[in-house]
Amino acid sequence: MSFSYALSSFLPFRDVEACAVARRITKDEITRHPNPDFQIRVIEDDAEFYGRFAHDLVDRIRQAREAGNRFVAILPVGPVPQYAEAARIINAERLSLDHMTTFNMDEYANEDGQTAPPEWEGSFQTAMWRNFFGLVDPELRPRPENIHFPDTANIDRYSAMIEDAGGADACYGGIGWSGHIAFWEPQLGAEFDGDLDAYKAAPGRIVELHPMTIMQNALHSFSSDWSWVPPKAATIGPKDILGARHRSFWLDGHLGGGASWQRFIARLVAHGPVNEFVPGSLLQETRCDYTILGQVANDVVIDMA
Repeated sequence: MSFSYALSSFLPFRDVEACAVARRITKDEITRHPNPDFQIRVIEDDAEFYGRFAHDLVDRIRQAREAGNRFVAILPVGPVPQYAEAARIINAERLSLDHMTTFNMDEYANEDGQTAPPEWEGSFQTAMWRNFFGLVDPELRPRPENIHFPDTANIDRYSAMIEDAGGADACYGGIGWSGHIAFWEPQLGAEFDGDLDAYKAAPGRIVELHPMTIMQNALHSFSSDWSWVPPKAATIGPKDILGARHRSFWLDGHLGGGASWQRFIARLVAHGPVNEFVPGSLLQETRCDYTILGQVANDVVIDMA
């Protein structure tokens, strides 16, 4: 029996038919895309997924060093497990990272746009030092002056800082429940009045987090406590992601027991219309590796069991 309804008013993207088309994409179909440079793959095993992610990062670091080049990377806080494996490989190989410059995608901020200090337990700086930089042997780590996080003081020039470093060789990331990339949220699209070129050129800034982002981050980082998630963040913009020489996005958003918050948005981002209300959709027009964990790639179905 059919039942029609409009999408909830808090959702910036409201194309019912486009959502239905994305929803119907099966796991067998999900890797097919008309842009051959937008390369979608599904990896079933968790260990292989994070291992491939770790090797992708370390291989690029090593190749740049062997070529005598600097390596500039935009890094996300999550997914997380790949960082410990990357650190293990770096330590085992005695691979120095003194040629590496990193720019983290984002950092939480309060209602006044003041970013979280590194000492706050929920800060992205804390997470990155705990899960990656701090696991690399001290003598192998990037130079302290080459590890960057966006904050209140630098956000207005953060995009310029990436450019001044030579531009990003690789931008790693994931896809938010809202469709965001970094913390560039879907409601920001309304500011551009349909000018997609201006949207793509937007630099980093302080943004209000979308309600779905608050809930997503409460689930996976704050023990489901939405009151613990700050309301804003400093984030890079589409300019920085699209300006990277390579993009590598990894989707592992599952909750166990067969549930995944990322299952639908993975499809809408990869196969829906390219538009400013689904920020991740911009990746479709680029050279990008888009890797989906098997549990996330499973078919979108109603399960009332």
